[in-house]
Amino acid sequence: MPTTPLTDLARDLRERQTRAEALLWNLLRNRRLGGWKWKRQVPRGRFIVDFYCADAKLVVELDGGIHELLEHSAADQLRTEQLEADGLRVLRFDNKDLFDWPDRVCDAILAACSGEAPHPALSPFRGEGSD
Repeated sequence: MPTTPLTDLARDLRERQTRAEALLWNLLRNRRLGGWKWKRQVPRGRFIVDFYCADAKLVVELDGGIHELLEHSAADQLRTEQLEADGLRVLRFDNKDLFDWPDRVCDAILAACSGEAPHPALSPFRGEGSD
């Protein structure tokens, strides 16, 4: 079966995952979080999303520091709006959130999978001080 450029790029991104992506993947893989099945670096439309749970119609995006720049922030917002227009919910976390509060990130993801949480475009922890 022939591959597409987007599929090839997704495969390459899986092979070159960031430290934050590796940590979250370790927490999600093999149905470790509430029994939900996750995939990583998945083509969805014209995008590749970091993590995707088809059963919950949930996308989780991890953002490094570059996403704080205005042009990246605007692009992220547009991307979120387009994914939501396709019927998906999107959660975004800073890499720092994941490193500082992995349990809280997992709790937020699990709640979103169960439909208990709103689907904020921004990290639920952004702007908080350290615990």
